[in-house]
Amino acid sequence: MNFLRNLLAAIIGCLIAFGIMFFMGMVFLSLMAEAGDGIVIKEKSILELQLQQPVNDYVGDNEADPFAGLFGQALGLDEVLHAIEVAKTDSDIKGISINNNFLMAGLAQTQELRKALHDFKESGKFIYSFADYYLQKDYYLASVADSVFLNPVGGMDFKGLSSEVLFYKDLQEKTGVRMEVIRHGKYKSAVEPFLANEMSDANRTQIKELLGSLWGNMVADISDGRNISEANVNIIADTLGGRSPKYAKASGLIDDTLFYDQYEMKLRSALSLNEGDEMNMVALGDYLKRSNKKVIQKGDDKIAVVFAQGEILYGEGGPDVIGQGLMTKALKKAVDDDKVKAIVLRVDSPGGSALTSDIIWREIELAKEKKPVVVSMGNVAASGGYYIAAGADKIFAEPTTITGSIGVFGTIPNINGLAKEIGINAEQVGTNKNSVDYSVFEPMTDNFRKVVQDGIEEIYGTFLDRVAQGRNITVAQADSLAQGRVWSGAEAKKLGLVDELGNLNDAIAAAAELAEIDTYGIKKYPKYKSGFERFMEDVNSAKTKIGQNLVKEEIGVRTYDILKQMKSAMEQEGIQARMPFVLDIK
Repeated sequence: MNFLRNLLAAIIGCLIAFGIMFFMGMVFLSLMAEAGDGIVIKEKSILELQLQQPVNDYVGDNEADPFAGLFGQALGLDEVLHAIEVAKTDSDIKGISINNNFLMAGLAQTQELRKALHDFKESGKFIYSFADYYLQKDYYLASVADSVFLNPVGGMDFKGLSSEVLFYKDLQEKTGVRMEVIRHGKYKSAVEPFLANEMSDANRTQIKELLGSLWGNMVADISDGRNISEANVNIIADTLGGRSPKYAKASGLIDDTLFYDQYEMKLRSALSLNEGDEMNMVALGDYLKRSNKKVIQKGDDKIAVVFAQGEILYGEGGPDVIGQGLMTKALKKAVDDDKVKAIVLRVDSPGGSALTSDIIWREIELAKEKKPVVVSMGNVAASGGYYIAAGADKIFAEPTTITGSIGVFGTIPNINGLAKEIGINAEQVGTNKNSVDYSVFEPMTDNFRKVVQDGIEEIYGTFLDRVAQGRNITVAQADSLAQGRVWSGAEAKKLGLVDELGNLNDAIAAAAELAEIDTYGIKKYPKYKSGFERFMEDVNSAKTKIGQNLVKEEIGVRTYDILKQMKSAMEQEGIQARMPFVLDIK
C-alpha cells in the first residue's frame, strides 16, 4: 500500500513539475520574443514577401497577450497589408522581393495584396519576383512586379480556371446511407451531389459564368502588369504557353530564367551595392514586428472593423467560425463605445446556419440605428455570408469576391437502406400524432417532408425580405437575383447586390464619410482566445488530429476530402443558408 501511495505521489509530483517547467518555458519564450521585437532594419534593405502560411483576413491576437504570435498558424491579411503600406514610406526599405510563394489565400485576398503591392510600386520603389515554380495564383500576385523571374528548370501552371464537383448518388445507393434533401432555389446546388450523378444545366451555367468572371479579372490585371493584351493572355493560357521556362519567357509571362544566386545579383544591382557590400533581406515576420507598432491612421474618433470569417454555426464562434456569441458582443461593444463613429463588417464566409445568420442580421440592424454600418466582402460572402451583409448602409466587394447564393436548404441523413441490409429494424412509440417525426432508420414520411419544406419556404421568404429591405428593391426583384445563384463581385455590382467594387480600406473610407469624420483610428473586433489557449486546445485535440492524418495517409487525400464533405453534410443542423457547392477552383 505504501509503495502504491509513494508511486502515485511520485507521478503527481512529476506531472506538477512538468507543468511548472512547461509554463516557465512558455514565459521564457515569450520574453525572448519580446526582447526580439526591437528588430533593427538596416539601410538599403529589401522586404522579403514569403506567404507560405494560411492567410486569414484577421488573426485577432491580443497585443497584451505575452504569447501572442508564438502559436499562430496563420497570417493576418490586415497585418500584411499594413506592413506593405508602412514599407512604402520606410526609408530603410528600398524594394520588395516576392519569393517562392505557394500562396494559401483566396482569390479576393490575392487581389487585395496585389493592389497593395501596386500602390507600393507607385511610390518609386522596386518589386522583383522569383520562383522555382509558379502556381496560377502565385503568378497572378507576381505579375504586379517590375521583373518576374523563374528557375531555368522550374515550371509554371497557367491554363485558366476550372472547378470539379463530386456526385454521390450511386455511392448512397450502394452503401444504403443517403441524404434526404429539401431545398428552395433553382441554383441551390449544395445538395445536388446527393440527388444526381451529373451536373445540372443550371449549376453548370452558374459555375461557368462565375469562373469566367473571376478569370476575366485576373486576365485584366495580368495584362496590365505584363503589358500583354488580354487576348494574348488567353491565347497563352489556351496553348499552355507558360508550361516551361523557355515558353514562359518567349510568351512574355516572365522576364528571364535565373538561378537563385543570379536573382540575388539582380537584387544587388537594384540596390546599387558594390562588390563586398552586404545585402540586407528582411523577413516579413520580422518586419511585422516593426510595422505593427506604426499607426498610419490616427485620431480620437474611431472606425470599428468587425471581422466575420468562416462557416456560420450556432454558438460562440472563433477565428475560423462565425457564431452569434462573439459577433453580438463585438457589435455591441462597437455601438456602446462613444469613440466609435461607424462600423465596418468584413465578411469572408460561405454561409451556414440560417438561424445564426438572422441573429447576426438583427444585431446589425440594431447597430445601424446608432451608427453607419458598411460591409467589406472578402473571398466569399455567399448565402448566410450575404444574409448578414444585406442590411448594411453600403456594401463593397472585390471584383473576384464570390457572393449571392440567396437560397436555403436542409439535409437529413437516412440509413434505412443500410439498416435493412445488415438486419436492423427500428420500432417507434409516441404519445401524439407527430411525436415520432423522423427516424434515420425509416424512410422519410410525406408529412415530415412537408413540415420541413414549409420551414424552408418560410426562411427563404424571410431571406428575400431581408435582401429586399436592405437593397431597397421589391421581393420579386430579390427573388429574380436569388434562387441560390452565385455571382462574382463584378457581376453583383452590375446587379445591385453590392454598391461598390473596392477593398477593406475603401469600405473604411466610405464609413468615415457616412459618419462625417476626416481623421480617425481603427479598432478591430472581436478578440479571440489567446495563442496559448488555442495552443493548449490543439494539444488536447492532438489525438484526433493524429487519427485524421493516419486515415488521410491510408486512403489518400482525395478520398479523405470526399469523406470529409459527406461528414460535413451529415453534421449540418437546422436549415442552411450556405454556398451552393464546395468550389475548388484550380
